[in-house]
Amino acid sequence: MRLEKPQSPLRRGWTTGACATAAVKAAYTALLTGHFPDPVSIILPKGEQPAFPLALEEKGEGWARVGIIKDAGDDPDVTHGAMVIATLCLCGKGVTFKAGEGVGTVTKPGLPIAVGEPAINPVPRQMMTAEIAALGGGDVEIEISIPDGANIAIKTWNPRLGIIGGLSILGTTGIVNPFSCAAWIASIHRGIDVARAMKLEHVAGCTGSTSEDAVRAHFNLPLEAMLDMGDFAGGLLKYIRANPVPRVTIGGGFGKMVKLAQGAMDLHSGRSQVDFAWLAEKAPEAMRAEVLAANTAQQVSELVGPSLAEKIAEEALHHVKRVLQTSSVADVIVVDRAGKIIAHAS
Repeated sequence: MRLEKPQSPLRRGWTTGACATAAVKAAYTALLTGHFPDPVSIILPKGEQPAFPLALEEKGEGWARVGIIKDAGDDPDVTHGAMVIATLCLCGKGVTFKAGEGVGTVTKPGLPIAVGEPAINPVPRQMMTAEIAALGGGDVEIEISIPDGANIAIKTWNPRLGIIGGLSILGTTGIVNPFSCAAWIASIHRGIDVARAMKLEHVAGCTGSTSEDAVRAHFNLPLEAMLDMGDFAGGLLKYIRANPVPRVTIGGGFGKMVKLAQGAMDLHSGRSQVDFAWLAEKAPEAMRAEVLAANTAQQVSELVGPSLAEKIAEEALHHVKRVLQTSSVADVIVVDRAGKIIAHAS
């Protein structure tokens, strides 16, 4: 029997970025005090304070190492059960980052990290740097490693994206929300039901926390109006078609909105891909060869600029209206990685 609703709440997990941050805090604490805090707690970007048990503790003259086992909760994450290790040494100038065993290095443009840098994304870097600062700061080299990470990375998109040698240290919130289609779509439906019961005039579905924050601030929407759409644009729009609200906004980053503009309603990387030939047709003729040679949609956005984002927003809005088939007013917002709105079609 097909399940329309989850039988029980799914357990959340923690990103590699959260695990690395906790390991960094524990290792640096040991360097300063001689003792490893176990468990070690950190503050996530949204204010939550999870605690992580230590799986590895090592210390020598001027260095310390901590390992934490990643718990992805009920999400079928390929990194679930992997050990994320932070090795810190009191060296260098300021806080610097190094890719250890099983952590990749960026070799192509278009990603949020520069070519040649370890694949440790901006938010995890900020989280680790903040923990070092909270403990008094100092000159610290942080090496992150994941044993067997190179083999695990084969199961991800890293090789195609030009991240060579291992996994990425990821996460914008520190939290892994369990990926269950039935459970997630059911939660979207319940969110719409709540908004309708509250007689809200305007709801918004966004692909992630960055676009959600931008859309909510732009329209000054209450929290109850924000639907945790994730990749399930179709699940949200079809339910609103049957249960209309006066206005719906769809928000997301450039890459996700390109997929929506191509007609995809499931925006997950495992089930829909950016068509660069299609994207090149939308770009100025003089830039089409560069678009076709691009590594990521983000790189295309940076190459062409806001004019392309506006076209993508318009195309995405066309597909939103096609699915809605109702009198609901719809609009689409595209945001950049910093959360700035770069296109708005309404």
